[in-house]
Formats: sequence, C-alpha cells, structure tokens
Amino acid sequence: MKGLYCRAAVNNAETKFVIQETSLPDVLGSHQVRVQVKACGLSPLDLKLLADIGVQRDLIPVGREVAGVVLQVGDKVSFFQPDDEVVGILPLDSSCSGLCDVIDIEENFLVQKPEKLSSVCVAAALRDGLCAYTALHTQAHMAAGHTLLVMDGASSFGLMCIQLACYHGVKVLTTSHSAQKHTFLEQLRPSVGVQDPLVVRVIPVYDTGSSDLLPQVLEETGGLGVDIVVDSGVRLLEEEKPQEMKLRPHKHDIISVLGVGGHWVTSHQDLQLDPPDCRLLHLKSASVSFLNPEVWTASSAQQGRYLHILKDVVEKMSTGVLRPQPEEAVPLYEATVAMETVQRQQRKKAVVQL
Repeated sequence: MKGLYCRAAVNNAETKFVIQETSLPDVLGSHQVRVQVKACGLSPLDLKLLADIGVQRDLIPVGREVAGVVLQVGDKVSFFQPDDEVVGILPLDSSCSGLCDVIDIEENFLVQKPEKLSSVCVAAALRDGLCAYTALHTQAHMAAGHTLLVMDGASSFGLMCIQLACYHGVKVLTTSHSAQKHTFLEQLRPSVGVQDPLVVRVIPVYDTGSSDLLPQVLEETGGLGVDIVVDSGVRLLEEEKPQEMKLRPHKHDIISVLGVGGHWVTSHQDLQLDPPDCRLLHLKSASVSFLNPEVWTASSAQQGRYLHILKDVVEKMSTGVLRPQPEEAVPLYEATVAMETVQRQQRKKAVVQL
C-alpha cells in the first residue's frame, strides 16, 4: 500500500513530496475504524505548526480530509458499522496518509456521510466548512441581523462563509479580486427559497486595492460599520509585494470598517498591531481573534462540539444550503504534482479520487 508523504526541507532546500510504501498493523485498536478511502482533500501543510506542537518526523503524512467506506471496526466502536459511509479529518499526529487505499482512524474523528453527497465534494470542502463555522459561530458569535464583511468571497473559504451567514439571516458584504469573480459573486443565489442575491454589495479591489473599502462599507451600513470581518490574510505594510498581496486589505482598513463592539476574525498568523491600531480597537470596544482550523484536532477539550460541527457541515452540503465550488478530482498518480502546487500557492486546494 502506498501513501503520500512530505520530506521536510533541510538547510533551505525545497520541500519534497514523495510516494512511500506503508502498511497497517495487524490488530485494529479498540476505538479505531478501518476505512477504505474514496477521496482525499489536499490542503497546504503548515510545517511550522507541526514543529510547534512537537510533530517532527522525517516523513510527514499528507492528505487529511478523507471520505470513504468502513471496512472494519474495533471491539469498542459504537458509532459505526462496516459498510457505513464516513467522512472526517485525520489528526495532526496521524501516522497514516489520507491517500492510502485503507487507513485506520479513531472513531471520534469521523461522522456519517449522507448518501447523496459525493465523496469528492465533501473531501474537497470539509475543511473550508469547518473553518467557516469556527470563524462565524465559535469566534464571532454570529446572530441574525448582524452585518458581515467577507474578504475574497469567491475563494472556497469565503464562499462557505457567505452561504452560512446568509442561512442565519446575516447581511453580507464581500470583496472581489477580479472582474470574473465580481460577476460570480453578484450572481450568487440561494438554492431554495427567495432568489435574492446572497451578497448585498460586492466591492471590487482588483483595480484600486482596498482604497474604496471604507467608504463603500460605511455607505452600505449607514456609517455604522460592520459587526464582523473575516479575512483571508492582511497587509501589515502599505506597500507589499508580490502583486497578490496588494489585493489583501491593510490592517488599518479592517479596523476602520468595524462597528462598535465589532469582531475581527483573522487568518494572519503573524499579525502585528501598532499602538494607534490598538487605540482604535479600544475606542470601538472591538476585538480580534485568530482563526486556527487545526485547534479542534490538536486538542480534545471540545471533541463533542467538533463532531457536531462536522455533522452539521455535511448535512448542509447534502441539502444544498452550503454549495462549495466544484473541485475537479485528480487521479492518484498526479497527487504529488497537485500537492506541490497546493503547497506553493498556499490558498489553492485539490482533491484526489482513489
């Protein structure tokens, strides 16, 4: 049996992804489930995070969002039976690669997959759905009547945030990074119910950067600002290269569009706030929280809530409330090249069909 692994870079060498032979233990753990993998999602590997939590190996397993069919269960497993269709995210310290034909995983990292939901779709979008829930429900405490600004709404994560917020009665604004994405966002409609646009205003930033962000947000909110901002990275300096960084909002722009009591959820790991930024947040009684999608599998403190979120994500996908952008599945023999592209571009995703 073969799996995809990352050979960490040494002395500034380039990170390599390699196919390695692997095997499963003969005896299945009491609480483990043996799963035949049907599809596996590929997301960027955060090597720094793995080092921070003490996961240091010569070969690091790659591919953690999996969907498949249960082959065998341990003697103390209570949630699953053979032939059940399941989906889940492998823990950070997993020894298995999700691209193996068969993997062993603890039952408390899996949920049932609805029958009409394809394995490829759920493996590609599960992580983004989890991130959207974490940002909006767990951290920002979203409620009906709130106003939300989603940066880069046409990204897979941004799209999940928009759809989830609209489902809960939140007014959504977003930014677009190209003319094509702008048109796509303006044409977003719910799959059921009243066919009003999901987004009340799409703010283009591909020509002017974020210079038009503040006036357009204030115009749409009657000068009050938004209750929640969810970003996908920010600029810490006014002039940053490469070009795609200029499409990201400056940190001061985000603080400026926040209303009184507003909440900013950021994906930027190395955010630095200067005293004037902190002063402005203080004047607004606003807050900042960091979105770390790995926190659920890195800690078992809230395992029940984590499983509830996963179950709700897949149920909303199956009913059409959450409609992720379709990802074209790549075959297993292209997995190494696909993962290299994902790691290099950081925000791109891929899904492998086994």
